[in-house]
Amino acid sequence: MSDQIVTNYPFTGEVLQKYALATDEVIQTSLKKAEEAFLSWKNRDIVDRTDLLLKLAELLHQNKEQYANLITQEMGKPYKESLSEIEKCIWLVDFYEQNAEELLADELIETEAQESFISYDPIGCVLAIMPWNYPFWQVFRFAVPTLTAGNTAILKHANNVTGCGLAIQSLFEAAGYPLGCFQTLLISHDQVATIIENDSIKAVSLTGSEKAGRAIAQIAGKNLKKTVLELGGNNACIVLADADLDTYIETIVKARMQNSGQSCIAAKRFIVVDEIYETFLEKFKEKVAEIKFGEPLDPETEIGTLARVDLAEEVQRQVDESVAKGATVVVGNKRDKAFFEPTIITDVSSGMPIFDEEVFGPVAAIIKAKDSNHAFELASDSSFGLGTMLFTEDIETAREQIGRIEDGAFFINEMVKSDPRLPFGGTKASGYGRELSREGILEFVNKKTVYIK
Repeated sequence: MSDQIVTNYPFTGEVLQKYALATDEVIQTSLKKAEEAFLSWKNRDIVDRTDLLLKLAELLHQNKEQYANLITQEMGKPYKESLSEIEKCIWLVDFYEQNAEELLADELIETEAQESFISYDPIGCVLAIMPWNYPFWQVFRFAVPTLTAGNTAILKHANNVTGCGLAIQSLFEAAGYPLGCFQTLLISHDQVATIIENDSIKAVSLTGSEKAGRAIAQIAGKNLKKTVLELGGNNACIVLADADLDTYIETIVKARMQNSGQSCIAAKRFIVVDEIYETFLEKFKEKVAEIKFGEPLDPETEIGTLARVDLAEEVQRQVDESVAKGATVVVGNKRDKAFFEPTIITDVSSGMPIFDEEVFGPVAAIIKAKDSNHAFELASDSSFGLGTMLFTEDIETAREQIGRIEDGAFFINEMVKSDPRLPFGGTKASGYGRELSREGILEFVNKKTVYIK
């Protein structure tokens, strides 16, 4: 096992930085620091904590170009998308600054008691294991509600965005958060289990693959520690015969191609009824052809490389195996190191990797359904349950399908996306628990019953 982390710019492969992994001594010191910080932080008035959010938002705004540049260099996201990611973090911070006090207020319950209520108390230090695809947003949507609820946090970020992880710690400290409130630890996967087992860690939040989720849940479960798991997705985008393609085709294509297709909530299976299948395919191809590839740091670039060469190689495997089983490449399927060309594939069916698995790259599987009922059957044929999107002009009939969708989200005439005001999470192999909104800030609290007679 290497004792260091090396970050690279995916577009050129150049080395950006080298970092030493934390020693066991450093890890123990950090855990102790988090525990000590919690003892005072949990007693801080909620107004004090939300005041720090104001400063946090201010610093994000002042330095957004710097942070966007760092995101793009470390994981290859087009610069304008990196900038949007920082702006979304500001929106999140503003939401909790304005609403946290109300969300965490005691909930009065009428009983025979003189007074009875639910108190939402922080639980301690929470370990976050976060991915590289949205290196600021994923961390902020965990950290802001978790810290605002009175907990402390330790971050194990993806190795290829180590610079982002360290920058986020510096950002919280610059905003005035006490030392030990938020720490980024540079640790290996082998060291994660030891940290979860430590008494200082009270819960774990993971955003990552299904495989990683199962491994972390097993360790946490053995130690009776709560987990929130936001895992992979294989989202269906159902397009019915009455869909307004001229209005929504840009949204539909963006739902697959944004962040170079590296999003758990991206539309990955486009299930289109036979009546408009050919029309949809042509419009989809036209929009994909307009996407501008280039240097990720160029503000005009719309799609860049994938974050690592091995990720592009995995997408290639999924495409090749699907083609071997009968799928047809209509557009794309060219790879150069970490770059994977936007790709459209038809003749896709269950049993192929691009139907069954999460494809983390700009590959769109276009699937023909006989009718609307068949379309919903195909959409439900998945081990994942993160989100489904439906495009139709018949909203009332669409409402009738809400209960038919088992996923954590059902978006009608819009791409599935996260929003600070709404809970976010999945079902089945997409994990459990919720982030964002009221549900997110109450995930890592002790819901304490208080009864006064």
